[in-house]
Amino acid sequence: MAKANPTLIAALRRTADKLQKGAPYQWGHMGSCNCGNLAQEITQLSKAEIHQIAMKKYGDWTEQVQDFCPTSGYPMDHMISMLVDAGLDTTDLAQLEKLSNAEVNLRIRQQEPGRYLKHNFRDDVILYLRTWAMQLEEEWLKTATSPSFSLQAIYSE
Repeated sequence: MAKANPTLIAALRRTADKLQKGAPYQWGHMGSCNCGNLAQEITQLSKAEIHQIAMKKYGDWTEQVQDFCPTSGYPMDHMISMLVDAGLDTTDLAQLEKLSNAEVNLRIRQQEPGRYLKHNFRDDVILYLRTWAMQLEEEWLKTATSPSFSLQAIYSE
């Protein structure tokens, strides 16, 4: 489960905003799919760089995170390590690629009864990212030691 923190929350929101404003989205492209777009935001690598790194190993994001080894020396594993350092785990990444986190989907269905997401549909990815960010923000605020700290300051970076 993702570790709720302001940096990750902001990255999720910025990714959703970029997708909403028309950032390249192609589910079958490792650099511009669901995980690829978030990886762009966290790693500051381009979609082309992410795709090139990913193609040095086999499989899509789900398969690559299953085989993740932080000490392998593979560039893809280094990139996944950067995402893990931001507060994600490999399960989060696999779930993002398929939009399958049960808690996020439950929240969405509570807001929009009967709504089921399609993993390769831009608007559903945006909704998933925003809902996940909201969930993480609520978790983080419950444990934040400085209630005067503003997530908005991080988000607007």
